Amino acid sequence: MASRQELRRYRAHLADERHSAAIYETLAHVETDSARKQVFGELAASERTHAKVWADKLKANGHRVSDRHSVKTFLMRGLVHLLGPRFVLPTLAAAEFADRNKYAGNPETATMSADERHHASVVQGLVNAGKREPAKGAEIAEAESWHRGVSSGNDLRAAVLGANDGLVSNFCLIMGVAGAGTGNKSILLTALAGLIAGSCSMALGEWLSVTNARELAKTQIAKEADELEHTPEAEERELRLIYRAKGLDSDEAKRVASQIMRDKSKALDALTREELGLDPAELGGNPWSAAAVSFCLFAAGAIFPAMPFLWTSGTTAIVQCIVLSILALAAIGIFTSLFNGRSASFSAIRQVIIGLVAAAFTFGVGHLLGVSVS
Repeated sequence: MASRQELRRYRAHLADERHSAAIYETLAHVETDSARKQVFGELAASERTHAKVWADKLKANGHRVSDRHSVKTFLMRGLVHLLGPRFVLPTLAAAEFADRNKYAGNPETATMSADERHHASVVQGLVNAGKREPAKGAEIAEAESWHRGVSSGNDLRAAVLGANDGLVSNFCLIMGVAGAGTGNKSILLTALAGLIAGSCSMALGEWLSVTNARELAKTQIAKEADELEHTPEAEERELRLIYRAKGLDSDEAKRVASQIMRDKSKALDALTREELGLDPAELGGNPWSAAAVSFCLFAAGAIFPAMPFLWTSGTTAIVQCIVLSILALAAIGIFTSLFNGRSASFSAIRQVIIGLVAAAFTFGVGHLLGVSVS
């Protein structure tokens, strides 16, 4: 019979493998490209095989295996259906990379360990447009449009953190003012001021960040264009070296580089992508849309603790503020479980505890200041 520690490990591995299998099945279901659909299907089949290993171990020890999926699985599948594979792939790639060695060092799971490392490389290969097989060297000169925007999966993390910033900062601000013993109108005014000020600050910061990134990218591209104009031979040599590093043989790399250099616009595009690591079509995104999104995300989080003061006052409003904030913190914690590798329950509880501790601290400071001023 397995020990309690081993049984916990079996359950954890089973949950991880069933989660991955469900996500890959969903990706295969919604994917329109036949080649990628097949890849996702093969990954799902491999994860189901791994899950069966742990399920059989649990059954052999007299434990029932539930077919229910976790909250995290339902949430991720919903995001796949809602936003598509490109949005969730970076998050999935990061999770696969983190788990690539989870079975390493155990002879009993040697095959699964190799599979996990393979999964990590396959998913990362789907994310990175530049990392193609050497046999497809002639295709390197052509951009694959499906990869553009795939990094938007990182927006999931940014969205969650933006809403969390608004929620926690306004929750703490409201608790600090409430601790000072001010009236309902003062608390509501403070909450709305905090929402607007924080949202504007986040929007301005995002606008500046994206604008600076775009300006830097344009400067780098301009320098590359100047080098291409005045030293084309050196730039062609750089392209040859880049494609050699990607796995092409010397003749193939020379042929591809020569083909690209015949068209200056294509050459600049290739050098921008390959040497600078920039996408000329993106250049960091639109600063105005980024600012608007940051404003809305912060405001969406900040509105929750302020809402009760719109319809009630006094202790009732404070209690409702705390309850709404706890629910919002728990929801944010569940979303963070999609990219932190922890369970939804652990992430939710941790998020709630941190938020409550911060709010309690500001309430105490507000109370002390209120007493001293009065």
